[in-house]
Amino acid sequence: MVKLTQQLSLEQRLTPQQILLSTLLQLPMLSLEQKIKTELELNPVLEEVEELEEVEEIEQDEEMSEDEEEAEEIEEEFEQLEENNKSEEEEIYEEVEEDINWEDLVNDEETYELKLLRDRNDEEYERPEVYNATMAEYLLNQLRLLNLSEEEFRIGEYIIYNLRDDGYLDPEVTVESIAALFNTSPERVEKILKQIQQFDPVGIAARNLQECLLAQLEAKNENGEYDIPIKILKEAYEDFVNKRYEKVAETLGLTMDQIREAVEVISSLNPKPGEGFWDVRQNYIVPDFIVEKVDDELVISLNEWNMPGLRISPHYLKLLGQSKKLGKDVRQFLRKKVESARWFLNALNQRRATMLKVMHAIVEKQRDFFEKGPEHIKPMIMKDIADMIGMDISTVSRVVNGKYVQTDFGVFELKYFFNEGMTTESGEEISTLKIKERLKEIIENENPRKPLSDEKIAEILNKEGIPIARRTVAKYREQLGIPVARLRKQIL
Repeated sequence: MVKLTQQLSLEQRLTPQQILLSTLLQLPMLSLEQKIKTELELNPVLEEVEELEEVEEIEQDEEMSEDEEEAEEIEEEFEQLEENNKSEEEEIYEEVEEDINWEDLVNDEETYELKLLRDRNDEEYERPEVYNATMAEYLLNQLRLLNLSEEEFRIGEYIIYNLRDDGYLDPEVTVESIAALFNTSPERVEKILKQIQQFDPVGIAARNLQECLLAQLEAKNENGEYDIPIKILKEAYEDFVNKRYEKVAETLGLTMDQIREAVEVISSLNPKPGEGFWDVRQNYIVPDFIVEKVDDELVISLNEWNMPGLRISPHYLKLLGQSKKLGKDVRQFLRKKVESARWFLNALNQRRATMLKVMHAIVEKQRDFFEKGPEHIKPMIMKDIADMIGMDISTVSRVVNGKYVQTDFGVFELKYFFNEGMTTESGEEISTLKIKERLKEIIENENPRKPLSDEKIAEILNKEGIPIARRTVAKYREQLGIPVARLRKQIL
């Protein structure tokens, strides 16, 4: 039996405008520039201010006949755009209210213009595009110099395209799997792999660190001067990498002087031959904010050199004001695009205001850092900033994520400023970053023959008034990428 019931519930829903703003807040500067370019391509009523300066303004006393002819042309243009110009963002703007006062919109175009603060006397900044060969291109050029058959070249090409960024062969790509793929023998694949490992940089396409180091030593062992390091890597690799040098000497019948010389030779090799190459996934950092000290004041600005000034085209607004001359479908399409542009420009303005508000709060909280340097950083969490500006932590997180700031002391990721801290015995709050820096300093100044244990480091820090446990020292040491004491031990 069908029953009609009423149910009262409370739920949260994000409006399309909120979704758009949240999306824009997460974008760093380069991604935002691309987003704006995409929006300019998708929305014909959105234009750059610079372009409008080169276009003659539409005269107010144009003939009505000219308007009618132009309206027909625009109607054809919109019909074509409606078929080809689709995007995910357009789905957000499907719900457009029919009772919008479009006459007010036409007469108030300045409301929907995004003007960026720029010094027009300064030269426009353009980032130069420099070509850098990728690692794959560099290796393929060397592969072409070998006297290989077509099938062997394809095997070599397959190996090169399955290298990781550090230069090592992908662990999932084995000699056996390549042989099965090309219907050949593993020995043939192994031979081509060994040839590639002798390319520049030597050791590329190795399957592990041992093979990488051996390839580099064997390439320059013409007169046998590296026989001992090669022997150590082949016959006592595990003991060597774990710095059990006495055991290595006993196993191979070597003196400690010979071990010491071998350590120096092996330490000079490149453990990651793929590093140093630029590829399409790498890019330089473009800061989103700039904080400068000018006349004892910290000046905060957004890095907006390449951001175009945007506005809704008055050309299309005029047509919208004469919408009676347009067809119904064209009129609806035009209204939807104008509304979409309004939302986008408003979202850009809100993004700018929110980002500056967050950055001002960070600078206020970390004023000593921006005035004196990184050693004066203070403990700070996102809740501190959210409370200062009266916004949600999730909003602060979106602003911070992937953004960078240029300071007088270098370029820093905004996440760098958010760190927990602890209270010293004197009652002073100290940042975990400062504790890590002190820990790193202690290890750098230790006796390399008798490195300090985590427990000993904890004792030193406690004597300095920093209450820290051995486990915390171990955690910070691992975060800094510093090995345990046994692996830090050196033979002099």
